[in-house]
This record gives sequence, structure tokens and C-alpha cells, in this order.
Amino acid sequence: MILDVFIVLAVLATGGLLLWPRLSVLRLWRAAITPLASIIGSGFLVLGPILDASYGWQAPLVMAALCLGAWAFGAAIRANIAHRAAREEATPTEVALENAASWVLSFAYVISVAYYLNLFGAFGVRLTPFDSPLNARLLTTAAYAVILAVGWTRGFGALERMEQVSVGLKLAIIAGLLVGLCGYFVTTAEHGALIVKPPQLGGWAAVTLAFGLIVTVQGFETSRYLGRTYAPEMRIRSMKLAQIVASAIYMVYIVLLTYTVDTAGTELTETAIISMMEVVAPVLPLLLVVAALSAQFSAAVADTGGAGGLVNELTHGRLTARQSYAVLVGLGLALTWSLNVFEIISYASRGFALYYAVQSAIAVVGASGPRRAGFAALAVLGVAITVFGVPVE
Repeated sequence: MILDVFIVLAVLATGGLLLWPRLSVLRLWRAAITPLASIIGSGFLVLGPILDASYGWQAPLVMAALCLGAWAFGAAIRANIAHRAAREEATPTEVALENAASWVLSFAYVISVAYYLNLFGAFGVRLTPFDSPLNARLLTTAAYAVILAVGWTRGFGALERMEQVSVGLKLAIIAGLLVGLCGYFVTTAEHGALIVKPPQLGGWAAVTLAFGLIVTVQGFETSRYLGRTYAPEMRIRSMKLAQIVASAIYMVYIVLLTYTVDTAGTELTETAIISMMEVVAPVLPLLLVVAALSAQFSAAVADTGGAGGLVNELTHGRLTARQSYAVLVGLGLALTWSLNVFEIISYASRGFALYYAVQSAIAVVGASGPRRAGFAALAVLGVAITVFGVPVE
């Protein structure tokens, strides 16, 4: 009961801080909201159970590797932002690669929105009498309809305002989750009951599963496409800030979860975190459902807007952003009704990995010396993730 009180106080305090006028008007924070919304779209909910069940005590190491990989790919994109800002015109090779990257990203966005909204549906029915795969898909379909209606009638500006509210709510509940896990960790440690579970995967199987999870730390690339609103230096700084905040949240969360919560006998599903948190504090399951709905929706909004703008730009206006929203919804619904969430996560990871590979190749063109070799290695890694990434079984 006392821990529940501290959790609620942490949620309220964090929410108050995020509403603080001096913070909300900071240009850097406003620029970081979009990438942060995408990065923490769902990773803090899905990654915990997956890493814990698959990697045991090594889960924090895998989480660190995912964060470092994301930072490295982010470095390639940041180099491209700086390089383009320093030159008046791109070379024909850079233009061709940028067009290819944008097309890949637009398709990756389609899959990632399906991933976010399928999680939205699963968490939305989790604590209700209607908890079933069919009802989860029906709720996902309804969420698609809402996003399409808002985007079609009011444009991305309306979607962006909805996203900002969602991000604040999500971060406040994450703070409450971390406080709850900290309290549970301390109590467990005092009783000498910390858990050290053996890994269930090793070797190549462990690597390919990690490849299939890269989408859970993606989202930083959205800073690349905020050029109409923010200068290059601000976009670079906003990406770094979003990645640092997200990585800190992920690492603290995974460390606390891995060594305190016993998952023996818990079925690994997309909503497994709910049953895992019931032993920590009674208030957490409800808060996590609220956070999940907020997180998935805000991330889906961010990627929907990104996809619409990209397709409009790539088709030179022949396909408007509104029409792009309709195409995205149609493809997303096809994925929703033909694949499970873990399969969608894997496909989304591979799509973003291919995009990062192309961005790394662009960075190779504009770099020299050791940095060029590093970006080339990242391009190879991105292709490897695209080819070998696998879903959770």
C-alpha cells in the first residue's frame, strides 16, 4: 500500500514537471518530443518480458547492446544532417541514396504503426472481460479509423497535439513504474531474494533474436525530417537528447526487472508485463494499461505523420498526405489481420534496419578516414539485421 502511494506521487510529480511552463516552452525539449515519442513507443513494455525470458541475467547486456547500436545508427544520421547543412547541393549518389532511404522508411513506418496499434489493441482489452485476440484486433482496427479520420479531416497538426499530450502521460507513468520497481528491488535485496536466471538462448539464436528487436529502440530518425521546423544543429541535439533519455529509462527498467521479478510459469505474450507487475504493486497493472494506450497511440501518430509527409514528398505531390494516410491504414489492417504482434515486430525491425543501412551508406559518401570505415561497418550490420532478424517464438 505504501509503495502504491509513492508510485502515484511519482506519476503526479513527473506530470507536473512536464507541464511546467519553463520546460514546455524550451525549444530543445519540444524538438525532442517527436523522436522520444517514437523511441519509447512500446519498448519499455514489450522488451522487459522478452529479454528476461530469453536472456536471463544477461538481459541488461543485450539492452545495452541495443541502445549502443541505436546510438551508432543515430550517429550516421546525425552526420548526414550536418553534412547536408554544410553543402548547398548533394551529389547524384547522395540524392539517389536519400530517395531509396525515404522509400524504405515509408514502408518501415507502415509496419511500425501496425506494431504500435496492435499493442494498443492487446493492452486495451487486457484487463477487461473481452480479452481475446479477436477483440484486440477489432480495437486496433478502431484505432486506425480514429487516426485516419483525424489526419484526413484536420491534418498532421491535430495529430501532433494529440501526440504531445500522450508523451507527457506516458513519461509520468514510466516514472511511477520505475519508482515501483526500485522499491520492490530494495525489498527483494534486503531479503536476499534477488533472482539470477540462466539464459534460455545462446549463440546465433540469441543474436538473431536481438536483431529482430531493433525496432523497439528506433524512432530517433524522426529528427532527420524536422527540417521545416528546426535548424540542423537543433535536430542533432534533439536526437541525442531523446536517445539519452530513452536509453537511461530502458537500462534502469531492465536491470530492476531482470533481478527482481520471477517469470517462471508466466506465458510470454505481448501483455506479459501486466501479470509480472501485479506482484510489485496492485496499482501498476492499471497504470501500465494507461501508459500502453498512450505510448502506442503517440508513437503511431508520430510515424503516421512521418509516413504521410514522406510519401507526399517522394511522389512530388501526386499522392497527398491524406491519401498516404489511407494507404497506410489499408496496409496496416492487412498486417493486423494476417500476423501476430511478435511477427510484426520482427518485420518492422528488419525494415528499419534496412533504412539505417542506407543512411549509413550515405554517411560513408560524406565521411573520410576511420569514420568512413565505421559507417561502412554500420551499413553491413544494417543489412545483416535485415536478412537475419527473427521474431520471438
